[in-house]
Amino acid sequence: MTVRSAYLSGLSDEKKDDLRKDLWHIQKERCFICDEEIDFTLHKVEIDHIDPLATGGKDELENFALTHGSCNNAKRTSHLEVARILASFEKLCKKCGQNNKVPNLDDVLQSKTKQRHEIKLDVDNDKVKYSFSETGNNKVLQSNLYTDQLSGEKYFFAKIPIQYLFHDDKINPRPIGGYLGGLVEEFYKGFPQLQVPLAWIKLDKNGSGKILVFDGQHKAAAQILLDIKELTIRIFVNPDLDKMLTANTHAGTTLKQVAFDKSIQRNLGGTLYWERIKSYQVDNGLADDNFSFSEQDLVNHFKGEWREMKKWIIDAQRSIIYNHADNKLKNYVESAGRGKEKPLSYSTVEKTFYSFFISPDLLQTSLDDNNDPRDLERKQILQLMNIIADEIFIDKFSFGIGTYRIENKIIKGEQLPNDHIIAYRLAKEEILNAWLGFLRLAITNFLVNMGQIPKEKKLFQYEFPQQLWKNITNFIRNLRKNPIWVNKQLAQSIFGGKQNAEYWRVILETGKTPDGTQVMINGLNLNKMISE
Repeated sequence: MTVRSAYLSGLSDEKKDDLRKDLWHIQKERCFICDEEIDFTLHKVEIDHIDPLATGGKDELENFALTHGSCNNAKRTSHLEVARILASFEKLCKKCGQNNKVPNLDDVLQSKTKQRHEIKLDVDNDKVKYSFSETGNNKVLQSNLYTDQLSGEKYFFAKIPIQYLFHDDKINPRPIGGYLGGLVEEFYKGFPQLQVPLAWIKLDKNGSGKILVFDGQHKAAAQILLDIKELTIRIFVNPDLDKMLTANTHAGTTLKQVAFDKSIQRNLGGTLYWERIKSYQVDNGLADDNFSFSEQDLVNHFKGEWREMKKWIIDAQRSIIYNHADNKLKNYVESAGRGKEKPLSYSTVEKTFYSFFISPDLLQTSLDDNNDPRDLERKQILQLMNIIADEIFIDKFSFGIGTYRIENKIIKGEQLPNDHIIAYRLAKEEILNAWLGFLRLAITNFLVNMGQIPKEKKLFQYEFPQQLWKNITNFIRNLRKNPIWVNKQLAQSIFGGKQNAEYWRVILETGKTPDGTQVMINGLNLNKMISE
């Protein structure tokens, strides 16, 4: 509800101009929200209440601020102070985005404090002593050390200055996604934090270590953005990291206590896989760099977790491919759910690329084999993804246009670039599933003609010769040129509704919909598709 300002209504135009100039000088000529320069000639400006009248803010000079008109209109909260905090976080997101990442708790901490410190603990039976001398506070503090009755893990509670906190991206690789506004506004209004963040510390021989936060980072980040200088943390001391990692993974997967995105679940599964490798090496007296054992050996060794082990092996493969620094396609994938900006979701990538091309079969060859099939599989899937990114998305798909109601826009006559329409349509899950199936068939046919009898589940574990990569590139280029992808008359029919992959397989194979409607001149001819 908007409450009109009696104070502003009672001012003449001249007095309002004076107020704008006064606020402009007070704010050092910068917008209250975005902290960027205000130019009265170039910018539309607005006077607004810092604390809104509707929630008890006073209609007085001290409660006024000057903003860009665009910043005021774009804010997602009625509180200008909250809007300013969220604007600063948005800047942090953009800064991290330049390095192709989303901020996590560590990025927020670094934006608020330049000095980061380990802490030294004196652990004696059921007491923990510590000091924050690096911040100038030499007082010796003490906390009770508790033992969890079920897990046996030891922990204590303490109020920790933010200079002593770090984010643990191993147990919790999640970035800070979504909208923090709700949390920031809740804390800004004075409502308490109901759950304390969880952290752990591994002490070295001198009793020192980093406090690594692995749970509650969104709430912690919201409070830190509000300039809270200390947080109460539950800290596990020298915990069993494998147990902690497994418990946190179960919380976000089987127990669904935490909303982990699929990409994060795969990352955690991959981390558990590498932890089991380390355990296998220790159990068998092998050096850290000794990988003379196979996936099957690992599954046999961890018999009680054989189902999980098979899953974690595939999770590791998925995670390495997706997070690879050379993965060009990742820029076009929405990691969390389905957004309105990027053409692919992580779920779509799993149901197509990973489902088609990552072999679920355990390998008998050792992990250090120079001809490791998993390594070849990764490299070739990544190469395919990059070809698709180059041919379909890069410099063709516009993030500014995005994916929201594209077919409706076409129906209404809105002029969209053909390159964008093609990329959008080829990325739809059911369509991508169908044409990748035909590409897989083209790859299989090539290998058969070369005298090989490839197993379908292991297709990308056969090394592709250069000619096959040329064929793959030609296939994608020829597919992209097909007139169906720019046919705007089909926006209300086959592109407008939700179809399945089989529906599109029929179209691509025959040129007709399952009910016989001709939508392509001909179905795909694999020989022509791989020709220049």
